[in-house]
Amino acid sequence: MILKGNQRAGGRQLARHLLNDRDNDHVAIHDLRGFISEDLNGAFTEAFAVSKGTRCTQFLFSLSLNPPENARVPTAVFEKAIDKIEERLGLSNQPRAIVFHEKEGRRHAHCVWSRIDTSEMKAINLPHYKMRLRDISRQLFLENDWRMPRGLQNAQERDPLGFCQAEHQQAKRTEQSASAIKKIFKECWAASDSAVSFGHALKEHGYCLARGDRRGHVAVDADGEVFAMSRWLDLKAKDVRAKLGDGLSLPSVEEAKAWIKQKTNDVPSEELAEATRQIRKKLLDLEARRVDLVKNQRAERRVLAEKQAARRDEEKKNSCRSLTDWFESLVVSCDW
Repeated sequence: MILKGNQRAGGRQLARHLLNDRDNDHVAIHDLRGFISEDLNGAFTEAFAVSKGTRCTQFLFSLSLNPPENARVPTAVFEKAIDKIEERLGLSNQPRAIVFHEKEGRRHAHCVWSRIDTSEMKAINLPHYKMRLRDISRQLFLENDWRMPRGLQNAQERDPLGFCQAEHQQAKRTEQSASAIKKIFKECWAASDSAVSFGHALKEHGYCLARGDRRGHVAVDADGEVFAMSRWLDLKAKDVRAKLGDGLSLPSVEEAKAWIKQKTNDVPSEELAEATRQIRKKLLDLEARRVDLVKNQRAERRVLAEKQAARRDEEKKNSCRSLTDWFESLVVSCDW
């Protein structure tokens, strides 16, 4: 499974993200270890309070565990992976929280540790944690007989259309696929040799090349969304400038938005608008059905959890009752 971790602060913000049931169909707090609090926000608040006794600002280590797309991974495999990771990183016995997310039929996990060693009141150092996570990730693919991504086998062969969280969120705002957007930009970049040819290639796909305020060269779409070229092309800003120049002759972002608005107003769009409305109506109908399905699933899971809890309580009572009966019979047989 793919492992992505980072040192961070912002416990409240992280708790909100992990408990977000709007973007996830199901959210389950699987484990809270080493905290007094029984809820996630309280646990991270505890970690923050402890960190105030040190100079550490990034007092949490947050990790996401993403299995292959079609894999159905048992909880025990996640737990084993987490135990292996915390041992390798030196976080064994540290307070931690494990949260499972399910979305569109896929299940992944998040684990968050407190970095503060309370016995010495200092933060646990995590040297080279990215390399260590990469090595563990490779090992997990081999142990579970999963197909290892080529980029994990060799960093030079990583997927050129891969995207980060920021790119995913930006694509989500425009209701597009991040990989599709990146593919367009990379194809336009490969087919051009100057700012002029690159700008023409982008216009064929509905984007306008512009001069960003701080981000150098950017592309603006019909909705006014601004895409930083260096980020989406996976290039350094100096490499983009080497091909496109300083960008001083390009329109500003506001000028690009005005140009796109004028062009779209010049094109008869009644049929396009009607088609868009029909598509959005179908999408809304599908989304409503999905929401109802998720709501029913959540209700069924709550009922199941209540039944399981009641059964555990009953089995504990029966076990205690059996133990009491055995002890009483023992006393009688021994004539005490």
